Amino acid sequence: MAQPDSSFDVIVIGGGAAGLLCAIEAGQRGRRVAVLEHSAAIGRKILISGGGRCNFTNLHCAPEHFLSANPHFHKSALARYRPKDFLALVEKHGIRWHEKTLGQLFCDRSARDITAMLEAECAAAGVRILTGAAPREVRKGTEFEIDMGSHSLRSSALVIATGGLSIPKAGASDFGYRVARQFGHSIEECRPALTPLKLAEADRKRYCDLAGVSASAIVSIGKRRFRENLLITHRGLSGPAILQISSYWKPGAEVLIDLLPEVDIAAVFRERKQRGDRATVRSVASEFLAQRLAARWCELRNETRALAAIPLRDLENIAAGFHNWKLRPSGVEDFEKAEVTAGGVDTRELSSKTMESTKLPGLFFIGEVVDVTGQLGGFNFQWAWASGYCAGQAL
Repeated sequence: MAQPDSSFDVIVIGGGAAGLLCAIEAGQRGRRVAVLEHSAAIGRKILISGGGRCNFTNLHCAPEHFLSANPHFHKSALARYRPKDFLALVEKHGIRWHEKTLGQLFCDRSARDITAMLEAECAAAGVRILTGAAPREVRKGTEFEIDMGSHSLRSSALVIATGGLSIPKAGASDFGYRVARQFGHSIEECRPALTPLKLAEADRKRYCDLAGVSASAIVSIGKRRFRENLLITHRGLSGPAILQISSYWKPGAEVLIDLLPEVDIAAVFRERKQRGDRATVRSVASEFLAQRLAARWCELRNETRALAAIPLRDLENIAAGFHNWKLRPSGVEDFEKAEVTAGGVDTRELSSKTMESTKLPGLFFIGEVVDVTGQLGGFNFQWAWASGYCAGQAL
């Protein structure tokens, strides 16, 4: 016979964004819910996100901001639970927020406001949160049995909300993928996403002593392009534009960078030349780029001439170079520096409306453990909220 508090309608493994929202929705529907969080506190990735202020959603959330091997899967969940729905919850709790660029919403004060809100909602819904609770094994008989070592917990439904492999210091593990495989699910290859790019040795020697230099740029791979800042690091490139494109980079692919997206530098060169200006390419480029970057750019191309001495055709080619900086990264930084994990539980084996396994009734997968990856800027939190909501409504 089960011990008191060892049997539940729903057990959610993972006390992050997706797991907590799911538990709240299920609890509000009268289900007896337990959340198992192996860390000492819930929401560790929430607390470190957005520089400690939590970029909790994005007003412009749309399906095209997500990457998946099954490109239509996430549309249903995102349509059922929108940014305005989570924002209504935030405002219900009196949390002050502000919008930054590109529709990104942040807490005014602290990400702790979000975890406190979720904890309060769990309490109101009768959800039991167990921290420091690390499951050892999952078994399935007439119910799901969660082996906790010294005891077991049982439930008729099990939700896997364990996140991905990114940011191990925040408690990332492969537990969710192991459970998925145990019950016959396929895993799309997991890889670091929203992470810096590493440069090959030759390019590191050319550029990486400029670590700390940044530029506003357009970074693209094929038709995928992002216009934000990039940052030169000791090992390669980072900054929002680079993090964005990293999710789409594949080994051997070339990255194209426009260092002057807002400047028709060819027109500037022509106008200065016509005036007989004695300025050099370096001095003019320094008006629009960091001086160290402009200097290095010209140094690597042995360009020291004054504009007045350069033929127009050469000036056009020089200008084109600033808009077409081509690099072939040697790789991406690993999961320690990645904000999210791309890949995960194959969505073709899940219901897009409920997140329930099509292989084992009562088993659900939500959040980052699933093969749905958002772009930078609050989209991954919105996927967590939306997938958690859909599962919670189905339990």
